[in-house]
Amino acid sequence: MIGLALPSGDVRLLCVAAHPDDVEIACGGTLLELGARGGVRATFATLTGVPERRAEAEAAAQAFCPGAGSRSWSLPDGRLPAHWGEVKAALEELARDLADDPPDLVLAPSREDAHQDHRLLGELVPTVWRDALVLEYEIPKWDGDLRRVTTYVPVEPERARRKVELLTKHYPSQVGRDWWDDEMFLGLMRVRGMECRSRYAEGFTVRKLRLDVGPAGGAS
Repeated sequence: MIGLALPSGDVRLLCVAAHPDDVEIACGGTLLELGARGGVRATFATLTGVPERRAEAEAAAQAFCPGAGSRSWSLPDGRLPAHWGEVKAALEELARDLADDPPDLVLAPSREDAHQDHRLLGELVPTVWRDALVLEYEIPKWDGDLRRVTTYVPVEPERARRKVELLTKHYPSQVGRDWWDDEMFLGLMRVRGMECRSRYAEGFTVRKLRLDVGPAGGAS
């Protein structure tokens, strides 16, 4: 397995979610690893959610990425495909707002996700941010749609445990759900870690990547 590192310097990060908690469930460990690396400027964008849930998401964003910006919309949960035009317009509005400092890295749902809201964002995000590296994240769910991933981010054990602590702390509205527990979150990270020879990891799918190899710059 060949490992590639992010270029040195600041990383402009955009986290796109259909629902509050999507990003932190899927990528919380990655966010903490990026924070430990330093030099990350993050923006979180959430398309649905009642006020209580959006407040949870804003607090969680600060816990996982201190100083992050947050944008949210109140489109109907579970109905995003019926609001295709509004979703596309929201993403394009966000892209215009970030045009002076566009993201290098975008975390977004998979276009193969079984949930219709996630799947729509997975299809639209690469059409809006064509010059960024898009990592499609995975969200465990009742539908059983987990698939083979192409890319792994190793997560140190203390940060894996910290992810679980922060999820429970900042999403109290979800704690009573039968699938919400430490074993589920750590278990998936353990499986992905085993697949990349790490204790814990988070898995992503990359659809398109340009590998620049030059005598001076090396690989990026």
